[in-house]
Amino acid sequence: MENAKISTYQLFVLILLFEMGSSLVIGTGISAKQDAWLATLGGMVGSLFLFLIFYKIYQYYPGTSPLDIYKTAFGKFLGWIIGFAYASYFLYIAARVLRDLGEMLVTVSYSETPLLVINFIMICGVLYGVRKGIEVIARTGEILFSFLYVLAVVGFILIIFSQLIDVSKLKPVLEHGLTPVLKSIYSETLYVPYGETVVFMALFPYIKETKKIKPIGISAITLSGINLALTMVINIAVLGIDANERSPFPLLSTIQEIRIAEFLERLDVFFMLALVVGGFFKISIYFYASLTFYAQLFKIDRYQNIAYPFTLIVLCMSIMEATSYAEHIEEGLRLVPIYFHIPFQIIIPVILLVTIFIKVKWKKRKVKQRGAQSTMS
Repeated sequence: MENAKISTYQLFVLILLFEMGSSLVIGTGISAKQDAWLATLGGMVGSLFLFLIFYKIYQYYPGTSPLDIYKTAFGKFLGWIIGFAYASYFLYIAARVLRDLGEMLVTVSYSETPLLVINFIMICGVLYGVRKGIEVIARTGEILFSFLYVLAVVGFILIIFSQLIDVSKLKPVLEHGLTPVLKSIYSETLYVPYGETVVFMALFPYIKETKKIKPIGISAITLSGINLALTMVINIAVLGIDANERSPFPLLSTIQEIRIAEFLERLDVFFMLALVVGGFFKISIYFYASLTFYAQLFKIDRYQNIAYPFTLIVLCMSIMEATSYAEHIEEGLRLVPIYFHIPFQIIIPVILLVTIFIKVKWKKRKVKQRGAQSTMS
């Protein structure tokens, strides 16, 4: 493990930037149509329970890396396999987020530039940050957080002054009942972006004040959920549900509608910069967690020693994982939740927590029995 420390405020910022990351780019809960904002809030509520599971696991072994926790709970062999699976999962999702951002830049601004070139430039920035360490990433997030929030507030005000919002487009609420919303929560919003906070288990050992992880995590997830739900409300109220479903990048389509006094327009460039910054932190955290896992698994002293080859792997995966953006989104909605998100965000953590709980109870019972026997003798 890296010899680093990050504050609870930096953890708050990183979780918030991570959650907002690619979710602002592609939108969340769109399958629930005009109730997408409800699906987003529902996913946030469900993810709070997942975060409590992640935190409870760490609470049993504070200051311990997730890999060591897997080995303690499941044994060295099975723990090593689970650790390797998580490292690969983090690496794959980093590649998917890189593809999201690359496709956005190519579609909106750089239509003549190959996707490979765009992704290469972005992953080089991620490589630089990750090699510098988690403290540098956290400090950078702390600096850029205020700028991004000010930009978001300005965008919201401009949309209001542009008189673009039509609240009637949000009606009728729950037209088809709760079923579409619950289906959207189960298939989309519970996992992306909220359940993805499982990656922060790799950062928990670096937090200075361990006791504050729980309230900070809950606060960050709640705020990001409110932000994403508000974003979906604005997207639907401005674009309407049909345009929102057709647009590959709904928020950018919304920002492009801003026109004030026939001179203030084309502000999507600034907001695209903000989306790239958010995506940078999401990729960086995934990539950092993956590299530290691989370094521990293969007993490499410094994770920086394997950063370059794995950067190339992420770059290649981002290009090869789908032949088109439509296929990339289809995989993300149909295959990734079933084969990746559900096992790594729900099934394994729940089994891990139950296993740890049973082992701890068993140890306590044995200690009591030995104490009773020694007292009797």
